[in-house]
Amino acid sequence: MKILVCVKVVKGELNPFDESALECALQLSDDVTVVSMGPKSSESALKPLTRLGAKVVLISDNCFAGSDTLATSYILSTAIKGMEYDLILCGRQSIDGDTAQVGPMLSQMLGIPLITNALKIEVNDDSVFAATRLGDESVKLPALVALERGYVLRFPSIFSKVGEVKILDNEALGCDLQKCGLTGSPTKVLETFENERGRRKCRFILMDELLPLIDELIKQNNVESQKTYDGTKFKSVWAVGEEVYEKAKEIAEEVILIEKSDPQTIYEKAIAEKPDVILWNADFWGRKNAPIVAAMLNTGLCADCTALETDGKNLIMYRPAQGGNITAKIKCVTKPQMATVRTKSDSSDIIISGGKGVADSIDKLYELAEKLGAEIGASRGLVDMNRMPYDKQIGLTGKTVSPKIYIAVGISGAIHHTCAVEGSTTVIAINPDKDARIFDYADYGIVERF
Repeated sequence: MKILVCVKVVKGELNPFDESALECALQLSDDVTVVSMGPKSSESALKPLTRLGAKVVLISDNCFAGSDTLATSYILSTAIKGMEYDLILCGRQSIDGDTAQVGPMLSQMLGIPLITNALKIEVNDDSVFAATRLGDESVKLPALVALERGYVLRFPSIFSKVGEVKILDNEALGCDLQKCGLTGSPTKVLETFENERGRRKCRFILMDELLPLIDELIKQNNVESQKTYDGTKFKSVWAVGEEVYEKAKEIAEEVILIEKSDPQTIYEKAIAEKPDVILWNADFWGRKNAPIVAAMLNTGLCADCTALETDGKNLIMYRPAQGGNITAKIKCVTKPQMATVRTKSDSSDIIISGGKGVADSIDKLYELAEKLGAEIGASRGLVDMNRMPYDKQIGLTGKTVSPKIYIAVGISGAIHHTCAVEGSTTVIAINPDKDARIFDYADYGIVERF
């Protein structure tokens, strides 16, 4: 079986989701080719992968610089159409862009079936089977599968030798330059600034006050207080699914609710009715299907937006980037303008999450969760220690939540975690370090060991 693995080099290292995809490929086949797009400086990070027995191809040309997800997918698809493969694997998303769009867009441009959010996969002669975060799925080969961080990349053998990286430029590929780089990118970054979203004024309490506080918060049935947009509005906006209806209502005089259906149906409706704006919920379903429709419509898509604005014609979108360290202000120069948007769709009233600080007291975490009737979550640190399963991970590389009460226990408060819980009505942090960053993003703090 011939497997292609699409990977990205981020700050000189292989994207961790792509590491998972590569390890999966190595377990399934002896014929693995790694395909990456980036500057020639990426070669130093890619070359060691040849010691794992993989062939490595780097797609690199100055005319590709600045490509957004649509342009990147076009360039990759052009290269891959000249290669032999039975299966394409990639990571669910990169840790710098966090869009999860290239996999779905690439599958659409190649005309092959797609599975996203795969935890484990198996293949036979003509099909791929995957256990995903949405349930079990199977599709016929050839196909593309986007993987979660379910596999740990092996170390090369001490006897292995370093091979060569094959570099392909646009002279070899023949891409249309109008579809590449900044010119071919419909989403444009207007501005970036340090992410200060989610900061709260913390009131410190004692551990003995925790349960009475939670009882009082439940009684109050807190109302969401996050400021909503109240400026100029579009005349009409499409909302795909009821989850994103209220967000669409903030920026539109009329919201047209579009039933969730297959991408082809939504594409045909968009072609016929030509909406200016289409909004999707930034859940697993939206993040899988919106990029497919964007590729069909050859339009831009901004992922995981936390805020929207408009002057009545242009949609201005705000989203976290670079692991949540900055907020990017983005607009789309093609129509329909599309975005996946974070919404208050989490049904849990209380979520209690543990970080590395509770690695030795996880039983107590579960006991408190049972007492409160709460859902369990985890930081990436605790998951990386193999003390919690990945499907519990909350953060940019996990899931975004917005419960009425979020309790962070032993979590330091790295920005990739806090930006995924900022929609919570009340945040309570428990950490023995009084200087922990998490207290800047909490309503109540307890400086004690759990």
